[in-house]
Amino acid sequence: MNIVFHPLDIDPMALPLPKRFTCPFLYEPHPLALMAVGQVQQYVASRTDWADEMASGKMLGVLVAADESGSLGFLAAFSGNLAGSVHHDFFVPPVYDLLDPQGEFKRGEAQITAINQEVQRLEQSPELLEMRIRKTALEQKFADEIADFKALMARHKQERDALRDAGDLTPEQQEALLNQSRYEKAELKRIRRRQEAEKTKMFDEIADFQLRIDQLRTRRKTMSEALQERIFRLFVVSNARGERRDLVEVFKPLGTLPPAGAGECCAPRLLNYAFNHGLKPLCMAEFWWGASPAGEVRHHGHFYPACRSKCKPILDFMLQGLDVEDNPLEQPQQDTVLDIVYDDRWLTVLNKPSGMLTVPGKALEDSLLTRYQAAHPEAHGPIVVHRLDQETSGLVIFAKDKATHKALQQQFEQHTISKRYIALLDGLVMQDEGVIDLPIRPDVDDRPRQRVDREHGRPAVTRYRVLERNDGVTRISLEPLTGRTHQLRVHASHPLGLNCPIVGDRLYGRTARRLMLHARSITFVHPATGETLSLTCSPDF
Repeated sequence: MNIVFHPLDIDPMALPLPKRFTCPFLYEPHPLALMAVGQVQQYVASRTDWADEMASGKMLGVLVAADESGSLGFLAAFSGNLAGSVHHDFFVPPVYDLLDPQGEFKRGEAQITAINQEVQRLEQSPELLEMRIRKTALEQKFADEIADFKALMARHKQERDALRDAGDLTPEQQEALLNQSRYEKAELKRIRRRQEAEKTKMFDEIADFQLRIDQLRTRRKTMSEALQERIFRLFVVSNARGERRDLVEVFKPLGTLPPAGAGECCAPRLLNYAFNHGLKPLCMAEFWWGASPAGEVRHHGHFYPACRSKCKPILDFMLQGLDVEDNPLEQPQQDTVLDIVYDDRWLTVLNKPSGMLTVPGKALEDSLLTRYQAAHPEAHGPIVVHRLDQETSGLVIFAKDKATHKALQQQFEQHTISKRYIALLDGLVMQDEGVIDLPIRPDVDDRPRQRVDREHGRPAVTRYRVLERNDGVTRISLEPLTGRTHQLRVHASHPLGLNCPIVGDRLYGRTARRLMLHARSITFVHPATGETLSLTCSPDF
């Protein structure tokens, strides 16, 4: 029998229980969660049969809970499948078993696979290959035929021109020459019509064959979409109120079907098992084990928030009925006054605090912009010239009129504005200075995270210079030569970059009191005065 609720050997009076359940999108692991993680890591390390697969990278999670008697224990889960299965001793079962050979998914997958095989057979069939070869040969034959006949026409024209130049042609001879020209032009049209008729017949044969393939592809797509919806109807999750809902209903308010992989991550598995077995969730944590996936940034042993595209809609439903910690990134900052570094009739440069949005977001209206507009009603037109991440602090330029905004935007587009950041990195960068060139694109399955992609990413270049190394932390100056989302955070943390996440980076490293990244200086030409402004503002770290 698979025992999945593992006791925590601890005196309940020795360690205070969490007052509220973990916010899965921004958290510091509770000591109870850390104890559970330690036991999971010991267990995983003992499974030598999984060593190679685990070393390649896997997300694991724990959920600390109390049973009906009040005894503490924890659940463990892995994302996706492990060693070709979703059922393993020690771990909770999946919300729905996609790998069940008799299940709906495998049956539907077999039907789609059969269509795939038929499409592949037709695409690679000798019959289609022979038709395409004949088509190519026929096109070449017709091209040669036209070329030969045009050469004959050209030769005959030269002969006619020579006879006319020689003179002494009778009216009958002149008419014969003209008739020859007329005939050959008409014959060229007849040859082309005949060729078109033959080509149409050949093209129709290929089109009929291709239509069979296209119809199979359309059928495959329809079956795949229908299977996807049927499967997500079988992913039924519960919440703390005892309500149950399938994933199609969960994602319905968003106007979309669930994305591939929804419901297979750790957090939904852990919560679903707890709710369905009378356990009271207390806290949870998810951590990465093994190597970082290609393009992504995951560090062995680091804790990570739940993904937003696949998990957030599910967790928003499942956490209903639990007292969940507030997400500080969705809470307005209290008693924060505008820190003005420079101000005149055309523009303002502000020192944005960490944790404040530059502009209003979906979940939070409070922002640097809304506070600035309230304090500067004279500002009109586009105001925001550039932005900083919510968790990044430092210098931001706001324009007070449309002309100033346009001029500053042009300087950014022409890369004539210079910005430098100060950061603390979790680790030691041994090279004193250098340039990082790693193209970046959004991670469409886990926004707002970005990933390195040399094929599809946009160019991203950062110059760096080490300022200080101390006790495993590097203070560094970063100069972005391009302006991609999360550029500095990805370049710092990625194994092909500095391989040292910024301290406090919840997405690419480890959480701390704040993200230790600060836009320290900015240099630009004042649009109205033509003066070069170089402004600085030191960080609080």
